[in-house]
Parts: sequence; structure tokens; C-alpha cells
Amino acid sequence: MENSEKTEVVLLACGSFNPITNMHLRLFELAKDYMNGTGRYTVVKGIISPVGDAYKKKGLIPAYHRVIMAELATKNSKWVEVDTWESLQKEWKETLKVLRHHQEKLEASNCDHPQNSPTLERLGRKRKWTEKQDSSQKKSLEPKTKAVPKVKLLCGADLLESFAVPNLWKSEDITQIVANYGLICVTRAGNDAQKFIYESDVLWKHQSNIHVVNEWITNDISSTKIRRALRRGQSIRYLVPDLVQEYIEKHNLYSSESEDRNAGVILAPLRRNTAEAKT
Repeated sequence: MENSEKTEVVLLACGSFNPITNMHLRLFELAKDYMNGTGRYTVVKGIISPVGDAYKKKGLIPAYHRVIMAELATKNSKWVEVDTWESLQKEWKETLKVLRHHQEKLEASNCDHPQNSPTLERLGRKRKWTEKQDSSQKKSLEPKTKAVPKVKLLCGADLLESFAVPNLWKSEDITQIVANYGLICVTRAGNDAQKFIYESDVLWKHQSNIHVVNEWITNDISSTKIRRALRRGQSIRYLVPDLVQEYIEKHNLYSSESEDRNAGVILAPLRRNTAEAKT
């Protein structure tokens, strides 16, 4: 398939990134290899979108630090970048709204920079148009608008399984995410991601828009384990990028005190969706 016929894709990863780890970065590489390998897609960009403080997850340190660590982690990446829009919102934003924001941003950018036909530019310099030109030829030489890349949600199997947690997600949001955007779910070999899709009518209906990527080189790094190691004074070297480790140590970010942050506070989506369900 010619490159021009492939669908360009932007991978969007939403989450706490508390802190960002090497595993988070590996998700992007695994997903990019898989999508490019299908022959139907070309991954053009990856976006890390740290959640805002209003999410109220236990142990969540300020977004300011989480954003900086993500920026340090992607400093040398040629295609993965950090976006601060979600982290700067005063209220927690649903994942669907974050996806929509980035898709609309791409569409607006595409309108501002239409792709002109090279043939049109070349002929325009040589001579003026004549009235005798065939109308079909004129149409083919008009400026062409490049197809807008499609934003897809990059996640681990845990996010897929979280769809089943009561009031954590709105059912209509799940439907719109899988139907209008799509998921790229990186899962460990032997994980029950496919089984979970089978057991969900919504996911089963839109399974063609859900890409399950097997992680054959297993990696069990998690932010929770990183924070635990830091509380116990253990090394996290080679588990997070060096610049991230240095930043954490410089600012003494994770401790028993920080882990108690938001303790006893109901998670923003649970609070909002439970309240709406009662009305």
C-alpha cells in the first residue's frame, strides 16, 4: 500500500504519570511498531497527556511536577511529546473530551495549512490558465487538503478492564471512544484482553477499532511500584529515565506523606458519575 493511502495516526496516552516510567515510553514504541506493521496505518506522533490535579487520585502529586517529568522523559524523542492542556484544567476532564480536543486541534491545524498541489504551483509559474482547459483537469490541479490524522487512545489492559468498574466511566463515553476514535491496547502475552472484549457487547461491536498489541518482552514496571521503592529508600535506576530520577531526588517528590495526598477523597469520575446517576 502506498504511503499516501495509509491512515495517519496520533497516539494519545492519558493517565496520572505519577511518575512516568520506562514502561510508559515502551507503550508508544510497541504501539507504533504494531500499527505501522499492519500496512494500513502510519503513526506520525505520540502525545502524553497527564491528568489534572482535580482527578483526586490517592498519592497524586501536583501536575506541575508530573508534566515536567514527562517532558524530561521525552526530551530526546523525535515523535512523542507532552501536552499540558488536560493538566491545566481546573476541573477533571473525561477522556472522551481530551480525545475530542486533540482531534479538533488537528483538524483546525489542517485547515490553516492546506496541502497545495505541486503541479498547480509548477504550472502557475510558467503560464496563466486558459479557458480551454478541461474542467476535470482543473479539478485535479486544485489545492488538495491533506487527510487529518486520526487520534487513537493508547492504553494498557488495565484501562480496558476499568470499563467494567461501576460509575468509573459513562457507558456513552465508552461507546464514543471505541466507535469514533479507537483503542490501541498493549497487553502482556496471556492477558485476558480478548476475553474482556468478548464479554462486552459494546467492545465486541467495535472490535475492528480495538487493536490488541501483545507485549512479548514482558515489563512489569508500574508507577505504584516506583513510588513504593522510593518510600522505602530503594533505587529506581533503570526503571525511569535518568533525568526523571534526578528530578525526583532533587525535589524529594515521593514519600509516605505524598502517598496520603487525597486519602479519603472520592475519585473525580466516581463522584461525578455517581451523582449524575442519581439525578
